[in-house]
Amino acid sequence: MDVKNFTRFQDRRNAGELLARNLARYANRSDVVVLALPRGGVLVAAAAAKALNAPLDILAVRKLGAPRQQELAIGAIAAGGISYLNEETIAALHVSKSEIAAAIARELPELQRREALYRGNRPKQNLAGKTVLLVDDGLATGSTMRAAVASAYRLLPAHVVVAVPIGAAHTCEELREEVDEVVCLRRPGSFDAVGCWYEDFREVSDDEVWAALRSFTAAP
Repeated sequence: MDVKNFTRFQDRRNAGELLARNLARYANRSDVVVLALPRGGVLVAAAAAKALNAPLDILAVRKLGAPRQQELAIGAIAAGGISYLNEETIAALHVSKSEIAAAIARELPELQRREALYRGNRPKQNLAGKTVLLVDDGLATGSTMRAAVASAYRLLPAHVVVAVPIGAAHTCEELREEVDEVVCLRRPGSFDAVGCWYEDFREVSDDEVWAALRSFTAAP
């Protein structure tokens, strides 16, 4: 299938509202926390969390780009000192350990900047024993989501659910082996980029992320 066989989402907020309909069983539950992957995932997650009446928090992640091919992910890093490396891609591209270390060193300051800026003085949600909904605006290779999954599991949740509006079919199937549940509204067999599935996929600014989080009253 290609993009013409699907109705595209209007924007990230619209995608979040539609995603919430498929997560209705998690609405109004005191054991549920929505974790957003900045930046684009925050707008999706904020819309979903409001519809579910669930608290919202962030989990900062950064893709690790391949040397000389920055758009191609060789892995990702996440808050809490977590790193995920795609060993198959690393081997195919002959990426050295020093190049991996350089990629991590390059992305770590931005990861730390986002965590500090977006969180401000808001305390982190306690995930122990909770059901965690990890939300992004889409899944392509899944590198950043896998780093987020590893970071979330370190905080001892009872269940982890990956929830996205759109995802590559093979990535969704692979993630099913790593989490308790994957909720993906659309899984086209032919997948180019996440942005192809949105009418409006403009870059999300720091201000938009901060405004979405600030407007949210986190549950205790």
